[in-house]
Amino acid sequence: MKVMYHSLRARPLSLLTLALCLSGCAVGPDYQPPEAQTPARYRDLPSQAASRPLAAATSPLWWQSFNDAQLNSLIERAIAGNLSLQQAVLRIAGAREQLSQARGAFFPSINGTAQVTRQQLGLKGVLASSGASNQLDGDIADQLGSLTQPVNLYQGSFDASWELDLWGKVRRQVEVTQAQQQAAIEQRNDALVSLEAEVARAYLQLRGAQATIQALQQQIEVAQQTQELTRSQQRNGLAPLTDVENARAQLASLRAQLPQYQSQARQAMNGLAVLLGQMPGTLNNELSATRPLPALPPQVPVGIPSTLARRRPDIRQAEATLHAQTASIGVSVAQLFPSLSLTGQFGVRNTDISYLDEWSSHFYSYGPSLSIPIFQGGRLVSSVRLARAQQASAALDYRQTVLTALQDVENALVSYRADQQRVTQLDETTGALQRAFDLASDSYRQGLSTFIEVLDAQRQLAQAQQQSTQARMQSTLDLVALYKALGGGWEMYQQVDLPQFRVFGPATEVR
Repeated sequence: MKVMYHSLRARPLSLLTLALCLSGCAVGPDYQPPEAQTPARYRDLPSQAASRPLAAATSPLWWQSFNDAQLNSLIERAIAGNLSLQQAVLRIAGAREQLSQARGAFFPSINGTAQVTRQQLGLKGVLASSGASNQLDGDIADQLGSLTQPVNLYQGSFDASWELDLWGKVRRQVEVTQAQQQAAIEQRNDALVSLEAEVARAYLQLRGAQATIQALQQQIEVAQQTQELTRSQQRNGLAPLTDVENARAQLASLRAQLPQYQSQARQAMNGLAVLLGQMPGTLNNELSATRPLPALPPQVPVGIPSTLARRRPDIRQAEATLHAQTASIGVSVAQLFPSLSLTGQFGVRNTDISYLDEWSSHFYSYGPSLSIPIFQGGRLVSSVRLARAQQASAALDYRQTVLTALQDVENALVSYRADQQRVTQLDETTGALQRAFDLASDSYRQGLSTFIEVLDAQRQLAQAQQQSTQARMQSTLDLVALYKALGGGWEMYQQVDLPQFRVFGPATEVR
């Protein structure tokens, strides 16, 4: 009998040991980071350029290469105050709480209950229907009669349940939420890169519009001088009235172009204010003073394609999504296997509340519970197939994201090289037209040429100066697009202060 007793005690211990051993495994494929297929170097690195891209390590603070203190200040303030970026940070906070929820499945759940009920057991009807009430003597019948009256039942208990993670379903779910949290972090990093590029773009557009306004104002001053010269010659009988009217028309044409660029400058200032999380017009006093376009840096480090996958947040986000989808396969596979839970209950119950502290009022239950999926109508198998299809789709999305990133960089390099060449050619054109205008003006003063030649030279010079300014601004915008395509700018801002929400209080209250 001792041998049998010890074997009966050892059997639950063996089952528990087996369950703990099984809990060390996790079904489903283990995640393997993908290898991004990239070329050895970028194809459109120019050999000769005023601002030359080089295959060197990129700077995380790329906007500082413009050497503009105001631009640096605007970007720092935008990082601190942009509302869209704060929304991305809140998504990280939400992913963090989802991870905490997933980890909570590792532990038992314990609930306490307390209740008071008034019950009518209906024993009198049962005894009467069975004929037993006629066979009971008087004392027993009186005692049973008291039980047939309504009673108050007081009960308090604790319920506990713990599902053992035999097949790694909980661990795979934690792995899923960890990857989703990483994807939320990379989404915030991508929003940060876009924000930095948008601030730089709006600022450069503002300076470009101001430079164009300044060039137009200089042309207006020259046109006013030409108009005064023509009036003087007309009063002296050296020029017809037609020349005066043509000079006035040329001056009006130049003035008519000013509102367009003034509107662009004001809209750029409004855009910058919103990017900083402020009301439109807040930065007008700060930015209204005309400043020149920042000069392009002599060298632009762009790195090599093999490092692009670690630098672009969208690629990193696609990789985290692939990780999450891979772990989801393990979650769906684990649902095909039995689940073992340990449950228990302990409480007290009595019709008299004063007797609840008596040991005789207690009750309890405990034991294992095994659930085996037998027939689910194909739902569990379909969930596995769906998870595998989603994982394959995420793998293709990762590859497509890498290709798109390479395309963005190559296109930005092409545009940057082409616009620099255009700036050089327009500068030569502007210089030649300036000399042609000066010669035409001198010849007109000396009576050696017609006023039409002066007006034509002035018109061509004004157009060339505007085109040169616009091309110079476009070159700086191309550089911003190149830096954005390279994905840098988030490395120095990885530490994020996540908000703490109050459990009780208004829904928007954060501490």
